[in-house]
Amino acid sequence: MKIDIIGDIHGCYSEFVKLTKKLGYEWDSGIPLHPDGRKLGFVGDLTDRGPQSLQTVEVVYSLVERKSAYYVPGNHCNKLYRFFLGRNVQITHGLETTVAEYRALPPSEQAMIRKKFMRLYEAAPLYAQLDNGRLIIAHAGLRQDYIGRNDKKVQTFVLYGDITGETNPDGTPVRRDWAKRYKGSAWIVYGHTPVKQPRIINRTINIDTGCVFGGALTAFRYPEIETISVPSSLPYVPEKFRTFD
Repeated sequence: MKIDIIGDIHGCYSEFVKLTKKLGYEWDSGIPLHPDGRKLGFVGDLTDRGPQSLQTVEVVYSLVERKSAYYVPGNHCNKLYRFFLGRNVQITHGLETTVAEYRALPPSEQAMIRKKFMRLYEAAPLYAQLDNGRLIIAHAGLRQDYIGRNDKKVQTFVLYGDITGETNPDGTPVRRDWAKRYKGSAWIVYGHTPVKQPRIINRTINIDTGCVFGGALTAFRYPEIETISVPSSLPYVPEKFRTFD
């Protein structure tokens, strides 16, 4: 299979358009389709913080509906879904930008985007196993011994990473470096934790290069095993990027 997996978009729609065009996708029909039949993959966190979250949802929904893309949800997707369910979620950490976009729409358009996002989310696997198990897309990654499982522990890991339950001084959760210990043969493609450059270690690659924090939007091309990025148009926020030993 030939697929281009895109890191956390977070409403950075213009960079998403630029990246897909750089990858050879054509937008004549209003959505990015590849003349050679390549498909897109999304590691989740389509929305929040960036300027055009709802437009991003619309395009990804259309692609998945026509089976031209694979999508797995991230923690921001999960929170937006709970918001649409009417749950009592805190409208913070970026959700406020998506909610502001949503509330600015007329009621009929609100109903439509809500329906589309909920359908996209409900139909999505927790993580996608592709190419006969040789490729896995999981929002925050996946430990080798969790492959094939869908229990609560795995759900938490996929959405939030290998969290310890402790918090850093800035309030972010302390996360173990699971990728360092990964020994599996499947490629694990993930995002969630912004890094300055795509991070390849063992057969894992983190492609969240912090577009919404002024970094870049990155795609991982499979089976070529190469990355392609476009720079962000947003201001650079260095403290948002994680460095590893």
